[in-house]
Amino acid sequence: MQISFEKLKEKSHQYLRYGLRDQLSQARTSAQLCALALIFALIASGVILMLRIMLAWSNQLTGAQELDFTEITPDWRVFLPLLAAILIRVAVKLGSRRYKRLGIAYVLHRFKMHYGKIPLASAPAQFFQAFFALAGNFSVGREGPAIHLGAVTASVLAERLKLPDNSVRIMCASGIAAGIAATFNAPLAAVIFVFEVIVREYKIHYFFPIMLSAICGALSSQLVFGDIHEYDHIQVLAIPLDQYPLLAIAGIALGCAAAAFNRILINVTEKAANRSLTMRLLLAGAITTGIGLVMPQALGTGDWAIDAALNQNPTLLFLLALLMAKVIATVAAIGLGVPGGLIGPLYGIGAIVGTVIAMASAALFPALAPYIGLYMVIGMTAMMGVSLNAPLAGLVALLELTNDTNIILPAMFVTVIAFLVAYRGFQSQSIFLRQLDLMGLDYRVPVINSALQKTGVRALMNRRVVVVNNDESLLLEVLKRAKGRPVVVRNEQGEFEKLRLEMQSFEGDETLYRLPIKGLPDTATLHEAYEILRPKRSGEVYIWQDTPDNLVGVISWAKLQQEIRSGKL
Repeated sequence: MQISFEKLKEKSHQYLRYGLRDQLSQARTSAQLCALALIFALIASGVILMLRIMLAWSNQLTGAQELDFTEITPDWRVFLPLLAAILIRVAVKLGSRRYKRLGIAYVLHRFKMHYGKIPLASAPAQFFQAFFALAGNFSVGREGPAIHLGAVTASVLAERLKLPDNSVRIMCASGIAAGIAATFNAPLAAVIFVFEVIVREYKIHYFFPIMLSAICGALSSQLVFGDIHEYDHIQVLAIPLDQYPLLAIAGIALGCAAAAFNRILINVTEKAANRSLTMRLLLAGAITTGIGLVMPQALGTGDWAIDAALNQNPTLLFLLALLMAKVIATVAAIGLGVPGGLIGPLYGIGAIVGTVIAMASAALFPALAPYIGLYMVIGMTAMMGVSLNAPLAGLVALLELTNDTNIILPAMFVTVIAFLVAYRGFQSQSIFLRQLDLMGLDYRVPVINSALQKTGVRALMNRRVVVVNNDESLLLEVLKRAKGRPVVVRNEQGEFEKLRLEMQSFEGDETLYRLPIKGLPDTATLHEAYEILRPKRSGEVYIWQDTPDNLVGVISWAKLQQEIRSGKL
């Protein structure tokens, strides 16, 4: 009984190590993939919730939600942005010198070019720098650190388990979805954002792990903070069809606003790139502090601006001043290198623009007065969707955050117009892609390479390989008896060589050739095999497991070409 138990234990261990890799190497949905995504999502959600709890604690400590700098000039809280800028610089100094890049653009680069593998050393930097930035009332969003931390957590766990690279990328996307959902309690928006901004394509075997992770993130958020929809207090009324011409004008105005914001932010980012980080952070802190002294509603993620536009019965002049202050605060923070996201500030800017449009229109058409809340939400939807090149994610996010379906039709109508104005009229581009261009980071992958990256080498390798000793007297006989199976020999230098028998004349003379072949780990994808074999368009690569000496299979150029032509990729 002891022997059978030991054998069962050994077989179970082998399956967990190798059988699981076989399953995950396939470009298809599997229960194992979904289970791993769920486990990683739980851990990623925990990291994000920890950040949210620390931010809630810091807000209670400083009373930031009740801040009014205009009345408490001697108060130390006036200088929170400057203090945060100093703390961010200290965190950068103490952090890893090698992994300093943070944010959504960097995650997008790693996802496209490195299977979503993000260095663990970047996680503490992102966590603490984002905490200081958000606690210091910089005009940045929470989704930036949520996406980075979710991606790091899931990808590092996948790497530690030595999962195939194609599934590491899926785990990374799942961690991102969990992070967004745990931040906003918007699971469907998290799924769509991941596909629209990060993955940038739709594959069914990506969908279920990402969806489960988003569900996990949302439930985790609800368990800790409750089932809260952040903007459900905004009153949204169904607008009649005869007012859609005015909505079209609003769409044109929002498209112009989004294009202008993108251009200003990119210009500032480009000009500030040559300045030292210390100078940039201190300048951002000084600008944010100065804005807070005269217009404190412009600080923070965007909620204060939305509250001012909604509940303080503002005048049109005040809203225009608030809009200018919010844009300057956001551009100063993001453009000068303060770590954080853009969605929160874009919501604030969009809400103000939408309210300004509604109030100006209501002065001419008083019947529009009850629909100011709708215009506000439409402005938030269009600004996020257009600026980030994620119109569907923007729509679904606001649908979940307001918990009101009245926004769907008018928001879709306005967003389409705004998108066409910005991207066709002003040749605008996604903020994230422009940031990648400025950083000199690539994100473009040829179609054939992208397809090959979705399948692991274990899914295609020929396991019927024969490995023989380096004995010249036996090699020819072994090759003849192999019956078409690939035969590999290790030479005196310990390198693997492929044996090949060729006819030299009509008399039947045969010559044995030993061809050196390169190896790949069994966690690699078909893309790496393709890159090795493509120059000569012939030959084989061998696949090793755990150590380079443990050969477990071979992939030939002919087999790879057959897979490409099959249309299954």
